[in-house]
Amino acid sequence: MKLSEFELDVMHYFWKQTQCSAKQIHQWIGEQKPVAYNTVKTIVDRLEEKGAIIRVGKDGRALLFQAAVTQEELTPSVLPNFIKRFFGGSAKGLITHIIDDDKLTDDEIEYLQQYLKDKKKQ
Repeated sequence: MKLSEFELDVMHYFWKQTQCSAKQIHQWIGEQKPVAYNTVKTIVDRLEEKGAIIRVGKDGRALLFQAAVTQEELTPSVLPNFIKRFFGGSAKGLITHIIDDDKLTDDEIEYLQQYLKDKKKQ
């Protein structure tokens, strides 16, 4: 499933909530950046067409939706395009960026070291 950057932004709200309406999504996104309700409604409709969200009921006249896919299910289809767009297709560039810019805890560093050791054995 291929999603645009804005569709992914909207999906984050569906992943945080059990169910919500396009109006609620518009209100939450409106706190971050100005966007028309019709734009959000169009994105919600597209996400439903793509099968990323499903209708689960009504609240008055408003349709309620919930995520039909998890973030983990969507990551494999989104990550390669992200790496291509931002790091010229280099996973090495992404990993370097994360390590350099992120404040890794000792536990996270230990996890990464063990993960790489295990990966090398494979």
